[in-house]
Amino acid sequence: MPFNLPIFLTWLRVAAIPLLVALYYLPLGWLSVAERDFLSALVFVIASLTDWADGYLARRLNQTSTFGAFLDPVADKLIVAAALIILVDLGRADAIVAIIIIGREITISALREWMAKIGAGRNVAVSMLGKIKTGVQMTAIPLLLYHGQIPFMPKGWETGGIGSLLLWFAALMTLWSMGYYLYKALPVIAKLERKRTK
Repeated sequence: MPFNLPIFLTWLRVAAIPLLVALYYLPLGWLSVAERDFLSALVFVIASLTDWADGYLARRLNQTSTFGAFLDPVADKLIVAAALIILVDLGRADAIVAIIIIGREITISALREWMAKIGAGRNVAVSMLGKIKTGVQMTAIPLLLYHGQIPFMPKGWETGGIGSLLLWFAALMTLWSMGYYLYKALPVIAKLERKRTK
């Protein structure tokens, strides 16, 4: 198993998952709700930054690897799933949104794995639509984790409302991007089916 700086950063993102979850199971009195929410949002933001940094460094240092390409999206999906489950448990996100986002990630991951096996991985490569979805999602989640007053804004301006709107938008983008990837895969699926029935 290769080990370099980009992979180390990806492993840090994996390690952030139990830390994020543990913040919500600390004994009462160790942290106030505001402190807990601030720290959990901070952990998520730092983890998100490592996602950008590991990809950038892998390309810049010419340290790309098959293992890194596998671990990076797995780490992303795990921390997003963990954060969404926490938010649903806290009542800050609707279960249907979490189901849409997590379900899409499982579906597209399985599709990409299968397409790669048959040599058609390029058909479902990451698109700009997927990148926009990820950006909106990674903005919404820390806002909902923080769930507090926006600094320097009038009272009542809280991150929860903005985060909720962005998460619903991310869910819509999630469905749109899933449809796009499935559409791109359909010609390959149809071609294989024709070969099978001949």
